[in-house]
Amino acid sequence: METVKTDKREFIKYSTLGVLGLVLGGGMVFSPYVLKAEHRLRPPGAVDEKKFLALCIKCGQCLQVCPYHSIKLSDFISGHGVGTPYIDANERGCYACSAVPCVLACPSGALDHHCEKPQDIKMGIAVLEFPNTCIAMTNTPIPKGYNDKMHKFTNGVVNTNELESKILEKFDSYEGKQCTLCADMCPIPNPLSAISMVRDSGGGNRPEIYDGCIGCGVCQEVCPTNVPSIVVKPRVTYEQFYTKKS
Repeated sequence: METVKTDKREFIKYSTLGVLGLVLGGGMVFSPYVLKAEHRLRPPGAVDEKKFLALCIKCGQCLQVCPYHSIKLSDFISGHGVGTPYIDANERGCYACSAVPCVLACPSGALDHHCEKPQDIKMGIAVLEFPNTCIAMTNTPIPKGYNDKMHKFTNGVVNTNELESKILEKFDSYEGKQCTLCADMCPIPNPLSAISMVRDSGGGNRPEIYDGCIGCGVCQEVCPTNVPSIVVKPRVTYEQFYTKKS
């Protein structure tokens, strides 16, 4: 009987050590991904990233109140901010709601309540990252089917609302025209303070970004090229990018 008890103790000890070794080994393999902070486009009013990650309680209230279904919650693959809200501008940008409901819904201060209107939003800055693919610069008409991506996203969303339907209606009217989508779809109250189309030396037009840009990501969402020509740099200001560049 004593031999059986001893064998049992030995089995438990070495089994536990084995499991612990596997966990630690797995931790060494996976920890770089677990600890890596993603450089994500956060919702309006998001405070400094480290502070944001500390304050966000992952309640999802901002997602629930967003009328454009712009906000998503990050999963395990996204880094150590699992459950935190972000915006994927390739699918749906932020449409800068006048009352900024996502901020009002945040109970923890991760989204700063001093952000009260679209002009207060500072999510990042738009950049013409791939000018060689910009069809406005080559005077190429907007192709048929350019809006399939936006429709696919909207149709996959439960309870698509009237606001989204109006956006789609406006978006759908550009087929066959010269591309001005990034400028025309800008949702802020004074879009010309953020972006406009200007003549390019090559004979076409190109988007020009101004300091009124809030980094909402709509220009990236509506860009009709396979890979958006214009993208938003998260948590970068106009001064940081364009002043430094000049």
